[in-house]
Amino acid sequence: MRLVIARCSVDYAGRLTAHLPSAPRLILVKADGSVSIHADDRAYKPLNWMSPPCTLKEGDGSVWTVINKAGEKLIITMEETLHDSSHELGVDPGLIKDGVEAHLQELLADRIETLGEGYSLIRREYPTAIGPVDILCRDSDGATVAVEIKRRGEIDGVEQLTRYLELLNRDPHLAPVKGVFAAQEIKPQARVLATDRGIGCVVLDYNALRGIEDDKLRLF
Repeated sequence: MRLVIARCSVDYAGRLTAHLPSAPRLILVKADGSVSIHADDRAYKPLNWMSPPCTLKEGDGSVWTVINKAGEKLIITMEETLHDSSHELGVDPGLIKDGVEAHLQELLADRIETLGEGYSLIRREYPTAIGPVDILCRDSDGATVAVEIKRRGEIDGVEQLTRYLELLNRDPHLAPVKGVFAAQEIKPQARVLATDRGIGCVVLDYNALRGIEDDKLRLF
C-alpha cells in the first residue's frame, strides 16, 4: 500500500463530473490498483475513489491520472507532497465473522435452495488471494454464484463482494461468476449499488432459517 499526504485538487470525469478544490488530503493506492482520496473526517468513507481494475499514470507536473476499464478518469493535481511511503501488508486473513453471520453462512449453505430452485453448493469459505468467499454455489443453469453474507448489508459489503467477483472472474474454470449479497437487513444505498453492479440481493430471515434447520433435524 502506498500512502501519500499532499495538498491537491481532484477532478472526476465519467458518468458525471465532480471537483474537489485544493486542500491537504490522504491518498491511498492499494495493491489491487484501487485509488482513494480521504479527508480528516467522514470516518472510513473516501471523498472520491476509483475501484479496480484501473491504471495509474503519474505524468509531468505532478498530475496523476487514474483510468478504469469504463474510461472514467480521476485526475489528481499535486501542489505539494508532504509524505509519500509504501508498505507491504501481505495477504489479509479476512474478516472473522460474529456468531450470527457465521451461523447464517452455515444455515444458508445447508439450505442453499433458499437462494432459488436448482441451486447447489460448491463449498463454504471458498479461498481466494484476498480472503475467503462465504459461499460458492451454482444456480439452476449451472452458472457459478459467489455469495457474501452479512448481518447488516451496507456499501462496504457490496464493495467486498465486488472485489471477490473481479478476482473469481479471472478463473476460466469458474467464469462467468455472478454475485449475491445476502443479509438480514440491506441498506437502501447498498441495494442501489449492488443493483448497479449486477449483484442480486437476498434478505435472510435468521429465525426462519433456524426453524428450517430445526425441522430438518427433527426425527419425529
